[in-house]
Amino acid sequence: MHTAFTAVAHRGDPYVHRENTLPSIRSALRAGAGAVEIDVRLTRDGVPVLLHDVTLERLWGHTRLVGSLSAAELRALTGGGVPTLAEALAAADGGRLFVDLPDASAAPAAVAEVRAAGAQGRVYYCGSPAAMLAVRRADGDAEIALTWTTLAPPRVTLLAEVRPRWLNYRFGLVSEELVARNHADGLLVSAWTADTRRTMRRLLRAGVDSITTNRIGTLRSLVTG
Repeated sequence: MHTAFTAVAHRGDPYVHRENTLPSIRSALRAGAGAVEIDVRLTRDGVPVLLHDVTLERLWGHTRLVGSLSAAELRALTGGGVPTLAEALAAADGGRLFVDLPDASAAPAAVAEVRAAGAQGRVYYCGSPAAMLAVRRADGDAEIALTWTTLAPPRVTLLAEVRPRWLNYRFGLVSEELVARNHADGLLVSAWTADTRRTMRRLLRAGVDSITTNRIGTLRSLVTG
């Protein structure tokens, strides 16, 4: 039914392993994820690392800002639990990674790390217009999913600058009409973050090209079943 459909694991396999860690990435890929979404921020010394939040408090119990720590300090504080982007690219072992950039300033370093690993063909990016413009400036060939949070379509000038392959919507915004409109415009549609079977089924019926979920096993069972 969805021959080109991509099941995306949100921050890895977070109900099995802590999100945005190497075990979580590996677990998601073993569970059949077509791609693993990861969040990338920069340390004080400019190293791209995997962390969604601005601070370490929720996941690691420290109130420090990731941007206030060097990569070495971050490693010491978390026992090596927060991987670098380079480590994540290696751990994916050829698997596809979907790099979310919550801070546009991380884009050039992230793109450079992907290029250094020779991983351009298996990495694509999502984030705000500012972040995706920064990715496009850093890599004219990067595959981009522009995160969009309204039903109004992006400006034509923004689309011309970013040149996204995807529009990336919060799942509640997605309808058959929205998907059809974007497909007619030559854009793929991804939806985030859907965790119930009911929502997954609705999105699949709407014809989305990708769903991001914290429950990758559940999504895979619906797609393959």
